[in-house]
Amino acid sequence: MTPGHGDRTPADTAHARTTLGKARTENFPVAPAFLPRAWRDGLTAVYGYARLVDDIGDGDLAPGGLDAVLLGLDPAAADEPTAMLDAVEADLARVFGGTDGPPRHPLLLALQPVVREHGLTPEPFRALVEANRQDQRVGRYATYGDLLGYCELSANPVGRLVLSLTGTSTPERIRRSDAVCTALQIAEHLQDVAEDLRRDRIYLPGEDMRRFHVSEADLKAPSAGASVRALVAFETERARELLDEGAPLVGSVHGRLRLLLAGFVGGGRAALRAVTDAGFDVLPGPPKPTKSGLIREVAAVLRSAPRKR
Repeated sequence: MTPGHGDRTPADTAHARTTLGKARTENFPVAPAFLPRAWRDGLTAVYGYARLVDDIGDGDLAPGGLDAVLLGLDPAAADEPTAMLDAVEADLARVFGGTDGPPRHPLLLALQPVVREHGLTPEPFRALVEANRQDQRVGRYATYGDLLGYCELSANPVGRLVLSLTGTSTPERIRRSDAVCTALQIAEHLQDVAEDLRRDRIYLPGEDMRRFHVSEADLKAPSAGASVRALVAFETERARELLDEGAPLVGSVHGRLRLLLAGFVGGGRAALRAVTDAGFDVLPGPPKPTKSGLIREVAAVLRSAPRKR
C-alpha cells in the first residue's frame, strides 16, 4: 500500500497535532475558542495546510521524513523542498476531487471536508505553494513592489480564505483583508531578519537598503547600527499604515468574527510595537509581543472600529 494512503496511525495523528501546535507561536490567534465550532475546525484545517507548506519551504519539517512518507515519497525527499511542494500540490488536487484517491497527508485529508462544506476554490491554496516555490528561487527583493507581489502569494490568500470560510467575502473586504495580511507578513519579516538571513533570504527591499546605506554585512552584525534601525523603522511604519488601511475590515462585520479580525489587526500592531520597543534592533532575535500587549492592542482596535449596523 502506498505510504500515507491507507489507515492513519496514532503516530500520523500525533504528527499532525504537532504541526497544528505551532499556531501558539503566531502573532495572532488562529482559531480562538470563542468562535463557532465549524469556524474553528475550518480555520484550524486551513492553518494546518498553510503551516505544512511553509515548513516545507523553510526547511522546518520534523526530522525523520514522515511528512515525505505521508505524501507518498521516500523519507529523504523531506530535504528536497521542490519535490515536497510538488507532492503537496498533487495532494491538494486530491482534496479537490482528484481521480487517484483521497488526500494522503492527514493535514490535507482534514482540509477536504472544509473545502466541500464552504465551497472553497483551489487558487488560494495553490498560491501558498507558489510562494514557497518562489522562496526556493528568490532570496532578494529589489523593490517594495516586488515584495508586495510576494505577499500577494504568501499572505493575502489566508485572509481571503478566512472571509470565504465565514461567508463574509466581498470585494471591499478582500481589499482591506489584503492590506492586513500583507502588513502581518511584513511584520513577521521584520521580526525575523536574522533568521531569514541564515536561510540566505532578505525581505527588506534592496532599494530601501540602498536608501538607508545598509549592506548585507550590516544585517549579519550581532546588533543593529543606526542605519539598520532607521531602515527597520521605515518598514515598520509602512506596515503600520497598511494595518490602518485594513482596520475598517473589523468594523464591517459583527459578533465573534469582529473579535477574530480584531485579533489579526491587533496582533500585527502588537508585533510592530514589539519591534519599536526593541529600538528597531531586530538582529539579536525576533522581538515578540507580550500577551498583555496583544490584549491592549486588540482592545484598542475594537474601541476604534465603528459598529456595523
